[in-house]
Amino acid sequence: MGAAALLVLLLPLAVATGGPEVHSLRGSWQLRSGNGSVSLPAEVPGCVHTALLCQGLIQDPYYRFNDVMYRWISLDNWTYSRTFKTPFDIRKWQKVNLVFEGVDTVAQILLNNVTLGRTDNMFTRYSFDISSVIQEVNCVEVRFLSAVSYAAEQSRCHKGHSIPPACPPPVQKGECHVNFIRKEQCSFSWDWGPSFPTQGIWKDVRIEAYNHYHLIYFSITPLFVKSAQQWCLEVESIFDVVSSKPIAGLVTVNIPKLQTQQSFSVKLQPGEGSIVLHVNINKSAAVEAWWPNGHGKQTGYNMTTTFMMEAGCQIEKFSKVYFRTVELIQEPIPGSPGLSFYFRINGRPIFIKGSNWIPADSFQDRVTSDTLRLLLKSAADANMNALRVWGGGVYEQDEFYDICDEIGIMIWQDFMFACALYPTNQNFLESVRAEVTHQVRRLKSHPSIILWSGNNENEAAIASNWFSIPYPDIGVYIKDYVTLYVKNIREIVLCEDKSRPFVTSSPTNGLESVKEGWLSRNPYDTHYGDTHFYDYSHDCWNWTMYPKTRFASEYGFQSWPSFSTIEKVSSPEDWSYTSNFSLHRQHHEGGNIQMLQEIGRHFKLPQCPDPVKQFKDMIYLTQVMQAQCIKTETEFYRFSQSEIINGEGHTMGALYWQLNDIWQAPSWASLEYGGKWKLLHYFAQNFFAPLLPVAYEDKGMLHIYGVSDLHEDHKVTLRVTVHAWSSLEPVCTLAKEGVTVKAQSAVPIYKEPICDLLGRCRNCTRESCVITFCLVGEDGLQSPRNHYFLSSLKDAVGLEKTQLSASVSQQDGIYIFVLQTTAIAPFVTLDVGSIKGRFSDNGFLMTEKKKTVVFYPWEPTSVEELKSSLILTSLLDVV
Repeated sequence: MGAAALLVLLLPLAVATGGPEVHSLRGSWQLRSGNGSVSLPAEVPGCVHTALLCQGLIQDPYYRFNDVMYRWISLDNWTYSRTFKTPFDIRKWQKVNLVFEGVDTVAQILLNNVTLGRTDNMFTRYSFDISSVIQEVNCVEVRFLSAVSYAAEQSRCHKGHSIPPACPPPVQKGECHVNFIRKEQCSFSWDWGPSFPTQGIWKDVRIEAYNHYHLIYFSITPLFVKSAQQWCLEVESIFDVVSSKPIAGLVTVNIPKLQTQQSFSVKLQPGEGSIVLHVNINKSAAVEAWWPNGHGKQTGYNMTTTFMMEAGCQIEKFSKVYFRTVELIQEPIPGSPGLSFYFRINGRPIFIKGSNWIPADSFQDRVTSDTLRLLLKSAADANMNALRVWGGGVYEQDEFYDICDEIGIMIWQDFMFACALYPTNQNFLESVRAEVTHQVRRLKSHPSIILWSGNNENEAAIASNWFSIPYPDIGVYIKDYVTLYVKNIREIVLCEDKSRPFVTSSPTNGLESVKEGWLSRNPYDTHYGDTHFYDYSHDCWNWTMYPKTRFASEYGFQSWPSFSTIEKVSSPEDWSYTSNFSLHRQHHEGGNIQMLQEIGRHFKLPQCPDPVKQFKDMIYLTQVMQAQCIKTETEFYRFSQSEIINGEGHTMGALYWQLNDIWQAPSWASLEYGGKWKLLHYFAQNFFAPLLPVAYEDKGMLHIYGVSDLHEDHKVTLRVTVHAWSSLEPVCTLAKEGVTVKAQSAVPIYKEPICDLLGRCRNCTRESCVITFCLVGEDGLQSPRNHYFLSSLKDAVGLEKTQLSASVSQQDGIYIFVLQTTAIAPFVTLDVGSIKGRFSDNGFLMTEKKKTVVFYPWEPTSVEELKSSLILTSLLDVV
């Protein structure tokens, strides 16, 4: 459901004229520290850190070591307050509420010195009845308690067994007991992010005054009735009914484009009254379904729902409605033990291509719709059709899901529990139940959401005993796990939303985990469900190290962000791979060394005596290495989709870790903080292409597969070119015509012993030559050109340092870069520093004298600015 407007028609009433009065309390508040020594104005929505920054009382929290220097902010207890005049006559309204869409996190709420209640969950909406407390002039106060202190106190008071982990690893420089507070789990630190346990009113806050009834939740769920071959909608409305008697009325649903209009007589019961309507879509109307990116359009229809009740106002609700079905298919596969694990959208199996989403900033008030659109559009531009909203962050804001609906990005939605065990005392469970109910009601109208998932890695944490729990005690933790995710979260989800699947965890063995009592012995089993896979100690170019899994929902390698991104939060003394800053910024134990080891397997390490040049070379090589590793792994998952080898295969999803960054630091991301594309993201545009040839080697044999997400079979020509590193002229070429690439499949289209291929090509050797290949069809159908290295590039023979040059010109709103080279150049990279935008291609193997690359700016720039900022790098520029 898109952003829905609410139009209220005024009707004469006995108590008050017209619909509800809504008065926003956004804007300027006062903020003071615990002892009153710091006092300042603060914007709401917002948080303490951004308020202090806005007033110039602190530096950029991301600058150098400030995450540790500013720890005092999170340890203090801050109070937000403001006065406001009541903009209406209180006597005319039966009920007046003070509504907080999001309070971060533990606070006492007061109005005119009367305590209205307390908050302890960042992910819940809080509504307080202030009918008897509101005056003509009011003072509202939100007295926060340090989240760090609260979490520690909750842990101390927890009776019985301990709830691990107590604290994050020291390398993360974080805070302890985050599992005891319903707050963004990564705000206490993560292995890619800082510790900023914020306090603040992070979402909308307002006064609502109404009579008789008030609409709180409104949702639309499309269902396709197979027996009738007809779409129908389940329209659910939840009201706060103030009246002591039931209220009757008429509800009309109208979708003009589908020639559908239906009216229903309804009755609202006092209290929380709900109406569920089933609207049958006119059979003669041609319904266009919502499809994921790359598979069709994202058609939505305007729908008006009118509530005309006996008492109170008429409400008109405008919404966008989408039609799509989703099924998670887990069934036996011939020739393989276990079960499949794939998604069918509108009856069509879809290979899931994408990444994992983390919060875009430590300070949520800085995440604008422009920020979200830029990041999500970058995902779609890289041929992604899905993202997993990871369970250690936040349930994203409405705009996030609206944009995903609009551009066809499917969402695997975790609930916000990650890498920990959790308490199951009554207060905690009640808080979680309110959170889950609110979030499902808020989000379930979005066609983009295709799955609810209970948590991140918590089934695996128990199964693999991450926290070294003594065996006799494990039963208690299994009971807690089932209580939280099955008896509470799952129960609510199944009650609130019957339209999409639910899994308890990721990774999980799906139905096999259910069969084993919700906790499987090995959640990483490749024959069931999804897997997470990380391995930094083996050669990432070797495809045999990767699991031939049903669904790869997490996998990845780290890299450093661009120098232009790091430069903003560092000083010159930090610009070295081994500086205190570089160590401080790395939150994954041994991460910087692991990157060096991966690079060292295939590339020469930089030896430049100039430390800044060496640092820049290292950044470049980490990005090259990350891109090449994840390319190899993703291509393996894609070519495994149609085959079973030794009982494994039918891989139907590849979501690498991770899409975006929360700050400027080394991480697994393909998009830097601020949105700049790393080389990995440019590679993703190719390795997720709808049509792609993929090469791998097995026992001296070169295999090429044709991988297609297209809905029809295509006859194509496979073009294979062999170059010697020493010449821009090809050594030999091969064209295999009439190759059939099957719809939505991966099929072998070519194989040859590498020794034969090299022998045919003027006695090339593995070290002296490289293979490139592409698929070309009719009507302009063409795959990206792919490459296959026959040896490590550190062993390449004949590679020469090239003279790279570029001319830049403007054409309408885009810029054309024409590159020239004097020799073959691997991993040619264009970098225009901090100028916001992206190139059409980057990090490529240049085997021709000329190549044209387009730059798409995200803000106004000029030819002169681009020319002066441009840095061209290829592998042999690293010394």
